[in-house]
Amino acid sequence: MTNIVRALWGVLLVLSILWLAADPGIFGATGIFEWRHYLVQYSGVLGISCMSLAMILALRPRWPERWLGGLDKMYRLHKWLGIGALVVSISHWFFVNGVKWAVGWGLLTKPARGPRTPIENPLEAFLRQLKDPAEFLGEWSFYAVVLLIAVALIKTVPYRQFLRLHRLLPVAYLALVFHSIVLAEFRYWLTPLGIVLAVMMAAGSYAAIISLLGRIGADRCVEGTVTNLRKFPGVKVLQTIIHMGPGWPGHQAGQFAFATSNPREGAHPYTIASSWDANESQIAFLTKALGDHTSRLEHTLKPGQPVTIEGPYGCFTFNDDRPVQIWIGGGVGITPFIARMQHLAKNGAADTKTIHLFHSTAEIDDDALQNLANEAQAAHIHLHVLVSSRDGYLTGDRIRQEVPEWRDASFWFCGPAAFGAALRTDFANRGVPIHKRFHQELFSMR
Repeated sequence: MTNIVRALWGVLLVLSILWLAADPGIFGATGIFEWRHYLVQYSGVLGISCMSLAMILALRPRWPERWLGGLDKMYRLHKWLGIGALVVSISHWFFVNGVKWAVGWGLLTKPARGPRTPIENPLEAFLRQLKDPAEFLGEWSFYAVVLLIAVALIKTVPYRQFLRLHRLLPVAYLALVFHSIVLAEFRYWLTPLGIVLAVMMAAGSYAAIISLLGRIGADRCVEGTVTNLRKFPGVKVLQTIIHMGPGWPGHQAGQFAFATSNPREGAHPYTIASSWDANESQIAFLTKALGDHTSRLEHTLKPGQPVTIEGPYGCFTFNDDRPVQIWIGGGVGITPFIARMQHLAKNGAADTKTIHLFHSTAEIDDDALQNLANEAQAAHIHLHVLVSSRDGYLTGDRIRQEVPEWRDASFWFCGPAAFGAALRTDFANRGVPIHKRFHQELFSMR
């Protein structure tokens, strides 16, 4: 999380410094109309920059994944950039229109404007001619962006509708790029700020076009075939085993992938529930029936059905130097730990660490729990299963009672976000350096 925060505020700080260097006149501004001019430009710079970076991250690029801590963290930054763009754009819209309203209501008097200096640069003159269409497109694109980002943030909107509407954002973004190029102060383009803006908008426009063509992640897609399906009705979970075709690079336990079984539904992210063996060339997913799509999978998936798998992604890979690891899987959050146990059982790496796995669940399926116990035994993992109706809820105190060496441990959590936040706070209050040792999968793509 720390690197995400640093990235967000670092971007805003650098852009602010570049803007002040390009337009220092704000320090001598007097009167509301002068301030309005500078604030319109500043908010416009921040708004299009946040949108450009969010658009770039939507491509799921590989280069920032390791530093940010995985694609799940990248998508959290993508979300924050979208929220930042929304807030700044609303401010920009208000700065543009608020003074106009005040003048119309008789609250302010517009100062007399002297004769305009003739524009000698032909490119600047050309851009000035495009001012009216740029303002028109910018305003209506702003309304579209506000609506689309709001839909993305409202979790009650079904994923399918969210995905369809979200695909319209690149169109609005391209219109706002045109708006920004035309209406930004022409002198900006001859400064470092202009270079940074040009690079970001060019990269963002490329990302928008790739998105509109439906090519996001295309270079990491591999065709597979469903070979086996197994239901665990007690916990409403479906296990899907897929034989991977040529091109799958293999994955580390704890990583996830996007799976597409129905092009109309699009790609959905799932943690991979198996270790990789090149001789078998298969992966498994555990899918809990939580929504419309996942509830239908047990009826729509069939052995022999082709699926497209994109990935692997993620840095939740259990790599650290701690002598003790404490794994916590809430509900279907047990998935990455199953993959890791399979890996350890094959490679014997667990012998160098003491590992405790806590599985907290509100539902019971005897077959699923027996499989979990078998995996833990094969990997030499200390398994602690807590059924909330029978054993109560898992807390930091219970973990510390079971693991006396907890001060030397690293923590790996996958499960409900609120549950993870509570444990994170609890152990932080006990002096654990959580920024270094508490690893949490932020498995939310919106």
